[in-house]
Amino acid sequence: MQEFLRKIDGNGFEVIVALLAANQLAQIFKTIRVAFSKRKFNLKLLFATGGMPSSHSATVTAMASSVGLVEGFDSTYFAIAACFASVVMVDAAGLRRSASKQAKVLNKMMIEIFTEHKGLQPDRLKEFLGHTPIEVFVGAMLGIGVSLGLHYWLEMLR
Repeated sequence: MQEFLRKIDGNGFEVIVALLAANQLAQIFKTIRVAFSKRKFNLKLLFATGGMPSSHSATVTAMASSVGLVEGFDSTYFAIAACFASVVMVDAAGLRRSASKQAKVLNKMMIEIFTEHKGLQPDRLKEFLGHTPIEVFVGAMLGIGVSLGLHYWLEMLR
């Protein structure tokens, strides 16, 4: 494992490892959280959108944080990564959250309409799309934590 970590040091792979690790940790935390709260394990949640914590936020903040740690927080690379992360997080809590709410309303409408017409089968819209602001915040904190942890772990190996 240490040999692998030495190989990613300084090559830009630190950023990729941080964002992938943050994404997977968020998905695992989400799956475990739902398994405990509903007392049912659902493997599909490892690949699902929405929920606590936001894996999108964890991924993009891990990327931006790692870019800042590797390239410098005053670099153009960090500015681009931070802008991208901001857009993704605003989208997750704003636009995608609104789409989730609209999908719930449309699904209720379809049920009412299709119960009157027995021969038709409605396709349900996906309702679990967006995030609450707290889900985005927790995901962002997870991403920052992962990138800091990885960076300082690599520093100790030097």
